[in-house]
Amino acid sequence: MANTKVPPQVILKVGVLANWGYQDAIERWQPMMAYLETQLINVDFQVHPGSFEELNHALHQGDIQFIITNPGQYLSLSQQYPLSWLATMRSRQHNGSTSAIGSAIVVRADSNYRTLYDLKDKIVAASGRQALGGYQATVGLMHKLGMKPDSYFAQIKFLGFPLDALIYQVRDANVDAAITPLCTLEDMANRGQISLSDYRILNPSRPNGFDCQCSTNLYPNWSFAASEKVDLALAQQITAALLALDENHPAAISANLKGWTAPISQLAVIKLFSDLQPKVAVTTNWHGVKSWLDDNRHWGILAVLIFMIATIYHLWIEYKFRQKSEALVQTERQLKQQAVALERLQSASIIGEIGAGLAHEINQPIAAITSYSEGGIMRLQRSDNPDNQACLALLEKIHQQSVRAGEVVHRIRGLLKRRQAVMQDVNLLTLVDESITLLTLELERQQVRIHTQVKGEPFFIHADRVGIQQVLVNLLKNSLDAISDMPAGHSGHIEVQFEFLEQQLNLSLTDNGPGLTLPSDELMATFFSTKANGLGLGLAICSDIVKQHEGSFNLSNRSDEERGCTATLKLKRRGSTAAII
Repeated sequence: MANTKVPPQVILKVGVLANWGYQDAIERWQPMMAYLETQLINVDFQVHPGSFEELNHALHQGDIQFIITNPGQYLSLSQQYPLSWLATMRSRQHNGSTSAIGSAIVVRADSNYRTLYDLKDKIVAASGRQALGGYQATVGLMHKLGMKPDSYFAQIKFLGFPLDALIYQVRDANVDAAITPLCTLEDMANRGQISLSDYRILNPSRPNGFDCQCSTNLYPNWSFAASEKVDLALAQQITAALLALDENHPAAISANLKGWTAPISQLAVIKLFSDLQPKVAVTTNWHGVKSWLDDNRHWGILAVLIFMIATIYHLWIEYKFRQKSEALVQTERQLKQQAVALERLQSASIIGEIGAGLAHEINQPIAAITSYSEGGIMRLQRSDNPDNQACLALLEKIHQQSVRAGEVVHRIRGLLKRRQAVMQDVNLLTLVDESITLLTLELERQQVRIHTQVKGEPFFIHADRVGIQQVLVNLLKNSLDAISDMPAGHSGHIEVQFEFLEQQLNLSLTDNGPGLTLPSDELMATFFSTKANGLGLGLAICSDIVKQHEGSFNLSNRSDEERGCTATLKLKRRGSTAAII
């Protein structure tokens, strides 16, 4: 080669991205420096390894004249310093491809992560923000998938170089995944540092002719660039030497490349810059926010103090509110206990008023039992050959009367001892008949007639049997008390009307008493009574029981020309979810 114009013993430093550590970078690229020294006279080339930040600083200070790095850093540097792209590396792997930079997203083989979507709110590791064959390539993929890289992960740990630290973080479960350059996992396995079976790559693909799996698009390979301070003739000589390097030369083998080729087209560079542009915009915005915070630090401190005071005040309010809430809950519990006691008192009052009816009802079956048993004894005493069929008939009659007496006692005890509500299917027709039976003596004494009318097809309701019966007995007793206030000779009657609709049952009890003298709301108020000896609990308890069944209870005067009062109950059909109308 002809003599150059380079002064004797010129020292030129070449910055190299040390992604596997400084010593590894020196061992890899020093043979390349020796090769260039053989091609240029009186020039001493030295390797200057460093990270992204260190190479940026060295170029700014003029400590290096050349740089071997990925296109991502080249684009970043070219915006600050004029650079000339001399040659692009041809990978020794992947059949000498010039597009051999990409990301492999690595997780443990025993993890549940299968796609990039599974890493939402997870912790990941990467070498650095400027790593094209790592974080930046993954950012390009995430933008295409509609993800926001800065907020998608719970945390991103930038660990720098060497790259094997990323894999070890995954191995030790310190992170959920690692974003590594293409072939990082395979290179470590070839060195015996790890076993490939312990790891898995997300979104895996292996383009034709490639030796490694990749998770992202592939970008142009590393390139050799010169700063503006390098003489043009010298740059041309170095370019010629790089392009002339044989793939079997020791320098090519040591650098793990298959030679150099002409720089990649500007179109590919522009496309690469477009893929990574959203990241630049985000970084710029953050620097703007950081600058604003630095300029307005005193307002930030004031805002923090206000926030702390507001937080303490909020906690104090919440504490006081919780105290009040506990007091209200305790008061509500006491009120419910008192309500149960008042309900039992009301039941006892009703039972006291119908005590005569109880005695009358029970006396009849007991008298019948006595008569049947005495007749059976006398028949057995008079006959030497007892008539079995006649004895069985007498015993059957005795059993029936015993059952009748037991049912009367059971109904009275159930009404007196108000227990926890038990919801069950209830036939309201039967329940009304039983309630009328409890008041038989009072009806006969006042000569009050009860007429029942049914409209529609009967159906069951889901209700508390004892509670609804207490409502019915209370309303019937109120009607009897009202009729008793009418003048002598008045013929009392009560009409019970059932109206079975599609989703609800309307039950009305209408008497021909004097009617209401006050609004229904006042009559339903607790402890308000128009009776001389009344407790003022009956209608209030009736209203509460009906509300517990999601029903409706109303009192009003009759709508026809006759005097009297109508009590209306509206209850849902069994299984209905429609509102009461």
